[in-house]
Amino acid sequence: MKKKTILYILALLLIGGGFITWKIFGPTVAAPEKKYFYVATGATYDAVKNGLQEAKIISSGFWFDQVAGKLNYPTKVKAGRYEIKAGMSIFNLVRMLRSGNQSPVNLVINKLRTKEDLAQKIAANFECDSLSVISFLYNADSLKKYNLDSNTVMTAVIPNTYSMLWNTSASKIFRKLYSDQEKFWNDERTKKATALHMTPQQVYTMASIVEEETNKEEDKGKIASVYINRINNGTKLEADPTVKFAMRDFGLKRILHVHLAYPSPYNTYQQTGLPPGPICTPSSKTIDAVLNAPQTNYIFFVAKPDFNGYSNFASTYTEHLVFAKAYQHALDSLIKAKAERQNL
Repeated sequence: MKKKTILYILALLLIGGGFITWKIFGPTVAAPEKKYFYVATGATYDAVKNGLQEAKIISSGFWFDQVAGKLNYPTKVKAGRYEIKAGMSIFNLVRMLRSGNQSPVNLVINKLRTKEDLAQKIAANFECDSLSVISFLYNADSLKKYNLDSNTVMTAVIPNTYSMLWNTSASKIFRKLYSDQEKFWNDERTKKATALHMTPQQVYTMASIVEEETNKEEDKGKIASVYINRINNGTKLEADPTVKFAMRDFGLKRILHVHLAYPSPYNTYQQTGLPPGPICTPSSKTIDAVLNAPQTNYIFFVAKPDFNGYSNFASTYTEHLVFAKAYQHALDSLIKAKAERQNL
C-alpha cells in the first residue's frame, strides 16, 4: 500500500511538473489581431501585463508574473513595438519584452506636399504624435544645426523606405532622414548641381515643381530645362503647381487669373526665381531628371491635345500659342461633350 501511495504521489508530481512546464514553455501565447503589441514609453509592468490580457495574448497574469519575476522583467520594462507570434511560450514572450527585441517600422515616404503631411505620416507609424513632429519641423533652433529653416526643411526628405524603431523620437527620425539625404547627395550629384549654378536644396525645389507638373519620366528633363532657361533669362517660372501650393488647394483643376494673383512667396506668377522651398517631396528619379536636364532652347510647354499626359515644348511664344490653342480647343470640346452626356 505504501509503495502505491509513493507511485501515486510521483505521478502527481510528474503531471504537475508537466503542467507547469507546459504553461511556461508551451505554446500558450496567442497572436493579437494586429500582429503587434505596443509598450509605450514610461509604461509600468502592470500596464504591460494588463495590456497583454486585454489583447488576449495571455489568458491570465499568474504565469506571466511567475516568469517575469524570475527574469526581473518588472524593473526592466522597455518601450517598443513587439511582434507576437501565435504559439510563443510565456518564457519567450517575457524574454523578448525584457530584452527590448522589438520589430522595426518601415516608414514608406512617397510624394508628400506639406510638413503637416509628413507629421501625419510619422505619427501614424511611430509613438511620437503629429504635434511633436510639427513642433520640430517649425522650430528654428532645431533646424539651424542642419542649415535648414521651416521653408527648406522638406528638402531633407528623399522619398524612400526607412527602417526605424517605433519609439524613435521625432528629432531622431529627422536625423535619420537627413543622414540618408546627405548620402543621396554624393559628389557626382553635387557637382551636377553646381554646374547648373544651383545648390542641392534649389535642385530639390525645382524637382518638386517638375514632380507636380508630370508623371511622364520622358518629359521631366525637358520640363526642367524650361525652368532652368527661365531662371537663366531672369523671367518668372509661372508654374501652376506653385499656385496650388500657395493656396493650399491641391484639388484645383484649372488655374484662373484670380488664382494667379494670390499673394505668396510660393506663387511663381508673382515672384521671380524659385520659391523659398519645395512644394512636394520629389522622387529621386525626378531630382536626377533635373540634374541631367538636356540643354534646350525651350521656354514654354503645354499639355498635348490628345490628353496622353505628355507635353508640347516650344522655344518661341508664337510656336507656343499654336500648341496652347490646340490644347484649349481640345479641352473645350471635351468639357462640352461631357456636359452634353450629362444632359442626356
